[in-house]
Amino acid sequence: MLNSYWYANPAARDWKCPPPPDRAREFHATLTGYSPTPLIELPTLAEELGVGRLLVKDESSRLGLPAFKALGASWAIHRVLERREGPLTLVTATDGNHGRAVARMAALLGQRARVFVPGGVHPEAVAAIAGEGAEVTEVDGAYDEAVEQAASAAAEPGAVLVQDTAWAGYEETPGWIVEGYATLFAELDEQLGETPGLVAVPAGVGSLAQAAVTHYRARRGTAVMTVEPETASCVLTSLRAGEPVRIDTGDTIMAGLNCGTPSSLAWPYLRNGLDAAVAVPDDEGARAARDLLALGVDAGPCGAASLAGVRAALGSDERRSALGLRPGVAVVLLNTEGTTANPALSPAGLTD
Repeated sequence: MLNSYWYANPAARDWKCPPPPDRAREFHATLTGYSPTPLIELPTLAEELGVGRLLVKDESSRLGLPAFKALGASWAIHRVLERREGPLTLVTATDGNHGRAVARMAALLGQRARVFVPGGVHPEAVAAIAGEGAEVTEVDGAYDEAVEQAASAAAEPGAVLVQDTAWAGYEETPGWIVEGYATLFAELDEQLGETPGLVAVPAGVGSLAQAAVTHYRARRGTAVMTVEPETASCVLTSLRAGEPVRIDTGDTIMAGLNCGTPSSLAWPYLRNGLDAAVAVPDDEGARAARDLLALGVDAGPCGAASLAGVRAALGSDERRSALGLRPGVAVVLLNTEGTTANPALSPAGLTD
């Protein structure tokens, strides 16, 4: 059963792709409140995992929001408004953070926002999106159904879809979102000062993982691994199948990762350039969040999934070997969101 939640591709580090454009970071630097998010070193976890250094790129406060999503949403909306005259209604579907980021940027730029939210998203997270001024439509279904309804609504006059997943015929805007995420990795390079041996990325539809692969496949020496919930492992399932697969998802405390279909834009990068994928149970995500909180890192279960995944990978000699980790390497965890991104999971609740 354990192997059903693991995938490795030893050929990935020999695959190359062009580096990402750097225009997004220049744009982000113009935004009020922009500054690089912290890179936090945690020696106790490095000792536990048997690596030289363990660091967390902490996205729990990015441009005034509790997750990394503002990077992609802001750059994509900027590009949309370069081409389209307003007023516009910016339409999207979300498990929480992306929709809130779209709503925030729409309000800042004098546009309207309409956000479709699938079932299972905590009411306080829905209220936070509405609090940004968005019109919120709650969908009786999973994330994929919310995306379909958002795409239909965006066909109305004066509306435009700003979605962070792609499919055939809809790839330009998701591509801009991925470009926006490149800022995170450029910051990480400057802060770390060395080539990491492994970067662990929580994965929903795979767009952030695409940004990671694009960044690290322009050079050699870094393994990239995705981490998903066992109940929503669309990336891992697709990799094992050798083609994109749509899965039925179940409930998970890693709500922002509860996605059933990989992005079509991300898929070639994941198939060719991703070293490994692992899926973890909810209890390991909660444990990782508790442990990071105890060390002063504000990580909800989605953000802490990277630690849960690295524990699952490095706890096995076979998996450690598949990642090609040299002695003394640096391992970087992406903490993609803080606890305030998921109101159902306060620090107190995670200590239960």
